Amino acid sequence: MNISMYQASAPRFVNTLKNLSAILDKAQAHAEAKKIDPEVLTSARLYPDMFALARQVQVACDTAKGAMARLAGADIPKHEDTEKTVADLKARIDKTIAFIETFKPAQIDGTEDKALTIKLGAREVNWKGMQYLLGFALPNFYFHAATAYDILRHSGVELGKRDFIGNV
Repeated sequence: MNISMYQASAPRFVNTLKNLSAILDKAQAHAEAKKIDPEVLTSARLYPDMFALARQVQVACDTAKGAMARLAGADIPKHEDTEKTVADLKARIDKTIAFIETFKPAQIDGTEDKALTIKLGAREVNWKGMQYLLGFALPNFYFHAATAYDILRHSGVELGKRDFIGNV
């Protein structure tokens, strides 16, 4: 049985983003229970040179929407990266999920060999669709989603693997 490019992307992004949103709900509840400003959590980081939680969520969203748009040949929506609160981050996730859900399998399937040129900082990288999705977009997406989870877990939010993976 073959897996399609759509099945390897859209449902995976949406599932993890929904889980990330639920994790943020737990962060908000934790902040309220401990009587701490939730922005302490959204600005938390694991190490001084790493992105804070808010930026981890932004990059995870950007990676998901960018991957879907690039594979489909659509415009990537611009988000301003101004989120500071848990509610702001959840709204960003919701916008990203809504964008991903606009794509149909026919727009993504068959893009395995699609030539893509992606600007990463000052350099441009050339990939084929499958190479980009499996070798860059998904690992980058999961890295930032997992780091967001790790920041919150390190900050005392009671989370477990099931929170990240979801009910399977």
